[in-house]
Amino acid sequence: MASSSNLSGIITVPEPFSFKQILGYLQRSPNECLYQIREGRIYRAIASGPLTAVIEIREIRDNTLQISFQGGTAPSCPLFLTNAINYVKEWFDLDRDLLPFYQLAQRDKLLKHAISSFPGLRIVGIPDLFEAISWGILGQQIHLQYAYTLKRRFVERYGRHIACNGERYWLYPSAAEIAALTTGDLADLRMTVKKCEYLIGTAQLIAEGKLTKEQLQMAGCVKEAEKQLVSIRGIGPWTANYVLMRCLRMPSALPVDDVGLHHAIKHLTGSQHKPTKQQIRSLFAAWPGWEAYATFYLWRFLY
Repeated sequence: MASSSNLSGIITVPEPFSFKQILGYLQRSPNECLYQIREGRIYRAIASGPLTAVIEIREIRDNTLQISFQGGTAPSCPLFLTNAINYVKEWFDLDRDLLPFYQLAQRDKLLKHAISSFPGLRIVGIPDLFEAISWGILGQQIHLQYAYTLKRRFVERYGRHIACNGERYWLYPSAAEIAALTTGDLADLRMTVKKCEYLIGTAQLIAEGKLTKEQLQMAGCVKEAEKQLVSIRGIGPWTANYVLMRCLRMPSALPVDDVGLHHAIKHLTGSQHKPTKQQIRSLFAAWPGWEAYATFYLWRFLY
């Protein structure tokens, strides 16, 4: 059996890919609580069953990432390394062939500007379904930076952490843990009562197995998966498409109501007015099957 201190793995990433662009996206908020970035390397805690460890993700040469365990936190089971590698691949959408998107973007005035500004950027996802939905709920109708404040309060109150090299690395609260709470338990976080209800209600559905990633993936298309999500109290079309885009990795997901998307399009087109939903749908009709990536790249102009 391999020594836990020597466990590390390599991910070879297909073009186009830029670790620098990934880092730029991840550093958009100084209040992020689920990972740390130091000297161009990413550190975060991950769990595999009952086991928890801290991993370092760094680029050792172009398009090659190294995943290694930190501070003696690695378990002796090599299978954990496989799970860590798979987590990073899903987090950064590394199994996606982006060449067709880039070929499409090269012929499009708006997207050509986007890929030249952020070459190699990939959608940074949220692999855990409860985290993705609750992040969407937390961010409803508030400024993005305050949403990060709420997330930090939520994670540090109900999540768990692992100590490594003098730092605390947090894991997002599980659906089962939140399902057992009441709205009164969440009152100290200073969220609206409705958001508390939405979080607990969603957590209960996931904890009871009534809502899963597999169930949504089996819906067959974005519209059917969206329909399942919006039937849940507290999840509207924006939250549904956000989850389908960043957790389910459905490339046709389009959060057409997103204010940030509206501002990005207004800025890039030089318009005096925010686009209407119809104008957005008309614009995105030129990018079939790549709506999620077009959205992510347009968002990137905002920070």
